[in-house]
Amino acid sequence: MRTKPVQQVYDDYTAEDFAVWKILYDRQMENLKGKVADEFLVALNKIGFSNDRIPEFKEVNRRLESHTGWNLITVPNISPPREFFQRLYEKKFTATCWLRKMSELDYLEEPDMFHDVFAHAPLLTNTDYTDFFHQIGVLAMKYIDDDEVILKLQRLYWFTIEFGLVRSEAGELRIYGAGIISSKGETEHALGNKSTKHDFDIRRIYQHDFRTDIIQEEYYVIDSFRQLAASLEEIEEALLVKA
Repeated sequence: MRTKPVQQVYDDYTAEDFAVWKILYDRQMENLKGKVADEFLVALNKIGFSNDRIPEFKEVNRRLESHTGWNLITVPNISPPREFFQRLYEKKFTATCWLRKMSELDYLEEPDMFHDVFAHAPLLTNTDYTDFFHQIGVLAMKYIDDDEVILKLQRLYWFTIEFGLVRSEAGELRIYGAGIISSKGETEHALGNKSTKHDFDIRRIYQHDFRTDIIQEEYYVIDSFRQLAASLEEIEEALLVKA
């Protein structure tokens, strides 16, 4: 049974919620200067986010529909992997609608709306990105009873959508993974000299385990979003290679 979606009740947001959104938005936009992929900034403009207004999901979905046909679906907490992948197959991204408290600005145990919406939703307007994203869901549904395949797809998602890096046209490293985009500490670490960067390698990613409770030590770098979309055939072929 799938988690029952909840409704975003916009009038329930408090003055503190709006203040938290503004602080996080302003702080991270400043921190991302010269560090985030140009595609994210273009997408942020397309989706219409600003620092003074918490996104309203109905409005966000209208914009997403017009660009790529995707939607946000509101859930109370993190979805189990198979349910999450099923939503991707349906071109739906599961997102929470609650915001952290002012006392939790710098640390949060589970993703809130700032991570889910500010960091994830804009790039859902990018066709190459969503073609890749959707295919993860398609493959998960095709091999839904194969635990090894599901684990490999979780790893692929983690090292791309959540913690991926991309080279700019000038050859400089930029961020596109939402787990980095929403975190000041992860942004600095990902682009710094203390972390290890690998070229995008699907087979290596499939064997690379990860932890969700630490700043990442290793990241994978794509040459472009087009590379993600162009890798779909290899993604399935490598899935069926048993470890």
